[in-house]
Amino acid sequence: MPSTLTRKFLVSALVGMAIVAFGTAPSMAAKKKPKPRTHEAVYRCHDENGQGHFGQSIPPVCMGRDIEVLDNSGRVVRRIESSATLAARMQEKEQEEARVRAAEAAAQRDRTLLATYLSVADIERLRDNRLDLLVQQSEVTREYIANLRERENRLISAARRYRPYSAKVNAPVVPDHVAEDMVNTVNGLQIYQQELAKNTTEQTRLRDEFGRDIMRFKELKGLN
Repeated sequence: MPSTLTRKFLVSALVGMAIVAFGTAPSMAAKKKPKPRTHEAVYRCHDENGQGHFGQSIPPVCMGRDIEVLDNSGRVVRRIESSATLAARMQEKEQEEARVRAAEAAAQRDRTLLATYLSVADIERLRDNRLDLLVQQSEVTREYIANLRERENRLISAARRYRPYSAKVNAPVVPDHVAEDMVNTVNGLQIYQQELAKNTTEQTRLRDEFGRDIMRFKELKGLN
C-alpha cells in the first residue's frame, strides 16, 4: 500500500496536470485565425509604344485597348479584348469559314466533274455544242442589227424632208409615225447591241470555264 505521503504527492501531480490542461485549452481555442488575404485585381494594358500601364481600376489610357486582369501574384486571370480585337477575330473567323466553304465547293466540283465526264473529249464536245449555239445566236443578232441599220438610214433620209432636218423654211414637221418609227429603230439597235455584247462575254466565259474543267480533269485523272 502506498504511504500517506505518496498518495498526497500523486494527488498533487494529478491536480497540477488538470490545471495545466484546462488552463491552456481555452487560450488555444480563443486564438484568432488569420484573416484570409484579399485578392485585389490589377488591370494592365500596353500602349502603342509597348509601355505597360497598371491600375486597380482600368487606366484611362487603356480604354479601347486589350486589357489583362492580374491577380496579386501577377498572373493573368482574364483578358478583356478591345472592339478592334473582337472585330479582327470575327473577320478571321469569317475568312476561315469562307476558305472552308471554298474548299468544300472545290471538292464538290471535282466529284461532279468525274461523275459527269468519262474523257476530255466529252468535255470538249459539250463545250463546242454550247459555243455553237451562242455563235448561231450572235449571227442572228448581227442580222437584226444590220437590218435595223438599213432601216435607220432610210428613216434618216426620209426625215431630211421635214423640220428640223430640212433646210427649207416651209418644210413640214416630221410626222408622228416617222418620229415613232425612228425612236423604235434606235431603241431596237441598242437592245440588240447589248444582247450581242452579252453573247460575246458568255462565249469568253464558257471557253475559260471549260478550259479550267479540262485542266482539272486531266489533273484528277493523271493525264498529260
